[in-house]
Amino acid sequence: DLLFQVVSQRYQRLSTIVTTNRIFSEWQEVFPSATSIVAVIDRLCHNAEVLTIDAESYRNKETVERNTTRRAARRSRRKS
Repeated sequence: DLLFQVVSQRYQRLSTIVTTNRIFSEWQEVFPSATSIVAVIDRLCHNAEVLTIDAESYRNKETVERNTTRRAARRSRRKS
């Protein structure tokens, strides 16, 4: 409901940038009020440019690299 209020107040008056890792059809899982979430998406998409970035997550890439480094360090300590 708070997101709906913010988007409604800014609608057609101010720019709003929203970033998410979920597609619109999954928003109802995050936001319990399905009625208002449809209105939020409608207001966000009206006169909007939606950019979809299909790339590897930078955070996920860093985590995988860090875990790989940690595993290698543990293995080298075991061998010592």
